[in-house]
Amino acid sequence: MLLLFETPAGHALFKVLDEGKLDKVDDLYKSFETPEAAAKVVKLAAFDKFDNTAAALGAATALVESKLSKGLRKFIKEHCKGETLAIADSKLGNIVKEKLNVNCVHNAAIMELFRGIRSQLTELVGGLGDQDLAPMSLGLSHSLSRYKLKFSPDKVDTMIVQAIGLLDDLDKELNTYAMRVREWYGWHFPEMGKVVADNIQYAKSVKFMGLRSNAADLDFSGILEEEVEASLKEAAVISMGTEISPQDLANIIMLCDQVISLSEYRAQLFDYLRSRMNAIAPNLTVLVGELVGARLIAHAGSLIQLAKQPASTVQILGAEKALFRALKTKHETPKYGLIYHASLIGQAPPKYKGKISRILAAKCALSIRVDALGESADATIGMENRQKVETRLRQLEGKAGGRVTIGNKSASKYDAERKPDAPALLTAAKTYNPAADSTLAASTQKPDTDGKKKKKKKDASADEGDAAEAEVPKKKKAKQEPEEEEAVAGPSENGEKKKKKKKERYFETNGEAEAEVSEEPSKKKKKRKAESEEGEAPSEVSEKKKKKKKKDAEEA
Repeated sequence: MLLLFETPAGHALFKVLDEGKLDKVDDLYKSFETPEAAAKVVKLAAFDKFDNTAAALGAATALVESKLSKGLRKFIKEHCKGETLAIADSKLGNIVKEKLNVNCVHNAAIMELFRGIRSQLTELVGGLGDQDLAPMSLGLSHSLSRYKLKFSPDKVDTMIVQAIGLLDDLDKELNTYAMRVREWYGWHFPEMGKVVADNIQYAKSVKFMGLRSNAADLDFSGILEEEVEASLKEAAVISMGTEISPQDLANIIMLCDQVISLSEYRAQLFDYLRSRMNAIAPNLTVLVGELVGARLIAHAGSLIQLAKQPASTVQILGAEKALFRALKTKHETPKYGLIYHASLIGQAPPKYKGKISRILAAKCALSIRVDALGESADATIGMENRQKVETRLRQLEGKAGGRVTIGNKSASKYDAERKPDAPALLTAAKTYNPAADSTLAASTQKPDTDGKKKKKKKDASADEGDAAEAEVPKKKKAKQEPEEEEAVAGPSENGEKKKKKKKERYFETNGEAEAEVSEEPSKKKKKRKAESEEGEAPSEVSEKKKKKKKKDAEEA
């Protein structure tokens, strides 16, 4: 049995001397503990050395992809006729068996044998030391890792970075040239600047018209609209501009040619950028558009670098100065950077732009990673993410039907059964609770209510006393009056003392202003007492007069 072993220096074939040891897989490692023991199990039969690093890389990549290279095919044909070949890759073994008619073996014992040979490789292969093998392995691994990346020309994002940079430069130059044309030709026809607003139409009109005196005889239908054309011809008749020489007009027309050619080249460059963005980052293009996506890639440096960024960084990419300024001054950090120019954020109301930018940045981060590391070229992920962002935007705006959940709050529904004349919420209306009110006036008037109750009781007792006095003779009444006055005076004096104490306490706690308020009810009480006493006095006088009349009538 022969064993095919791959090394960084070349392919090696080992002859298995003792195949009986393969039956004991668990004890096979003991046979490779020393070089002498390993030499009793396997022996080098043939070795095919690689000529250079490129040949080594080609053989290694073929083995990684389970393919049979030309050098390996010749090597096996020369040394493996009529032999059984032990191989590490089962797929490669099937290919060798089909194309070269060589029986191949692959099992657990073979893999253990490979481990043993790898541990004693420098001793089994003569002339191959550790000093030579280590740099060969390192160089081959680096070459193999570069080959595995397999960047296709369609996935090169350098073209996008250059294209968006050139597009921004063209926009600046176009604006500069167009403003120069307006200022230069404005000396001859100043009214035309207000009539024709678009810079490209302005340059085309100047080139087509020349002097303003030619405007009345020309047809601007291919350049301007009918209304603009009519107003331009009217303004040309009454223009207050100065006359210019043919040489000045020729230079102005040459500048107009530059503006027109730059605008045409910009349109071609934008089409090229759109096609490259759809090929390299289709999901990102669907979410934020070609220009914003290209600016994000250019700002990050490459698509891979942008894919490594978290969603929070994608959200504020382009606003680094504002971010660090806010952190330094302890102000609010920016909510968006380059992503602000996306159409989805433009559709959002001002108070929801921050939320939508955060949601859009999260979806962009997912889409960028799919574009950079995925193999599919369609934009399904981008379409799904855009739909989610749009639904969230509708929820925030309240356009979605039914109950709309915004954060932890939910908008309440209206009862559909109610008449439109009197719409109302499903929940019952809250009633006003007057007992919960507490004001200064109410606190000062509480003792008044108690005093009024006492007055009513005193008035009732006084009326009962008057009725009793009318029945009892004068002598008894004279005796009872001082007793009643003392009885009335006793509790009144005690009540006044208590009131004075309350006033003093209240004055100490609430101040002079509130004490004055509390003195007013006491004055009212004194007035009512005086009025009640005056009402009792005339009643006694009238009773005495009646008695005198009765006596006079009896004597008569």
